[in-house]
Amino acid sequence: MQTAIPLSLLQQPEIAEADAILRSCVHCGFCTATCPTYQLLGSELDSPRGRIYLIKEMLEGNTSGEKTRLHLDRCLTCRSCETTCPSGVQYGRLIEIGRNEIEKHAPRSLWSRLIRQAMLAIIPHTSRMRLALLLGNLSRPLLPASLRRKLPRSRTALPRPPERHQRRMLVLEGCVQPLVAPSTNAAAARVLDKLGISLLSAATAGCCGAMHQHMSATENARDMMRRNIDAWWPYVDGGIEAIVTTASGCGVMVKEYGHALQNDPAYAAKAARISSLTRDLSEILRNEDFSRFATTGKGKRVACQSSCTLQHGQKLGGVVERILQQCGYVLTPVADSHLCCGAAGTYTLLQPVLSQQLLQNKLKALEQGTPDVIVTSNIGCQLHLESASTIPVRHWIELLETWLEPEFGDQ
Repeated sequence: MQTAIPLSLLQQPEIAEADAILRSCVHCGFCTATCPTYQLLGSELDSPRGRIYLIKEMLEGNTSGEKTRLHLDRCLTCRSCETTCPSGVQYGRLIEIGRNEIEKHAPRSLWSRLIRQAMLAIIPHTSRMRLALLLGNLSRPLLPASLRRKLPRSRTALPRPPERHQRRMLVLEGCVQPLVAPSTNAAAARVLDKLGISLLSAATAGCCGAMHQHMSATENARDMMRRNIDAWWPYVDGGIEAIVTTASGCGVMVKEYGHALQNDPAYAAKAARISSLTRDLSEILRNEDFSRFATTGKGKRVACQSSCTLQHGQKLGGVVERILQQCGYVLTPVADSHLCCGAAGTYTLLQPVLSQQLLQNKLKALEQGTPDVIVTSNIGCQLHLESASTIPVRHWIELLETWLEPEFGDQ
């Protein structure tokens, strides 16, 4: 694609990056076939190709306003188009740059800004989110049904094993997951313990920064990245084998720390090292010996919702499915498994109509094979699916934990 972005703008690193991405697009339109919003709305402007044109026009100096922002906001950033694209267009990065720019060209209404600022002030901060959930549950009878469904149910987690192995890895606890799904990292720690790996946690680490990054609060996101790097660095110096992420959305973000902080002289090298160490839990387990887990599933039927951030963002589609099959689970067919469930971080709150349509389509596909349980690899997907599913929804690592003894006596 040819571009005519003013030279003065091309002096900015982000705009130069966007220009290179735009030039890699060949207009083929393959992306429209796998774009969830295009499938729902049938509008070219709600496809990756259409949004690419809108961003190109904006950067070239053409008038861009609320219409452009509307179509950029509707993007799920699921990156299914990246998996489909034969030219390797880095659409996910381009949409981030486009959103940053449209905030300058078409400022939001005061109400919209307040809503977004409130979300950023509460959701990524565990202590504040804990209070918000408490208040939400206390006022549950007064809430509209749409909000009641979004309130997660309480979960408890079995205790984690003590640190006792030579092989050591560090886990990202995250911000929301410890509150609404503490069983996920506990299950990961217990499974890894049985494989001879101790899973450690850095108390001062927190949100990965993804929410701020995707809502154009870029500097705040980078501050969170720096805080996490500082919290993890003593463990890196101490020789940990990997940084493990159990929420695939967080995993995508941490793997991009190196790119996000590449121009930060104090953190560029450290950020690149952190990204190189980061592995999704499925990446760790696919290299381990699963012979001890071979009969875990006992033929139980499982529908696997492959989160977009795992299959498209991290390019790990099929890894979780193979692990579950090795453990004796039977996978049920899931039509259009490449399509997003509609969670997409804050999308379920900011684009509720489209989010619910995608949710219903996804649940229909997941439930068609009459599974005993639905599994996923991302906390946002888990909560979104759980809000409307009649079938239990769990993180996939919890299925492996069912094989384990309740105590940690013998190896």
